[in-house]
Amino acid sequence: MITWLENHLLPCAYKAVLGIDCPVCGFQRAFLCLLQGKFGESFKMYPPLIPCLLFIVIAGIYFMKRTTVKPALIKVSSYSILSIIFVNYFIKMSLLLFS
Repeated sequence: MITWLENHLLPCAYKAVLGIDCPVCGFQRAFLCLLQGKFGESFKMYPPLIPCLLFIVIAGIYFMKRTTVKPALIKVSSYSILSIIFVNYFIKMSLLLFS
């Protein structure tokens, strides 16, 4: 299954049009590394992956109408995830620009 996923990754339209990485470039490859148990390589490839996956789980529980998740947790975690993604993107672009 992992081999099939590796052969069917979605191309990045942002990168195809503008020629630079988008804020989520690397998510698919990092997810595949995580599935293979390569946690360090996954983190190096896309550090926000684990927080994003945790947010997906929390949001899924929230939308299934469970009372264990408060709306404030969804709001705070979504802003936190966006902040992590854009800090990662800024660092990645800065390293590309100055190298």
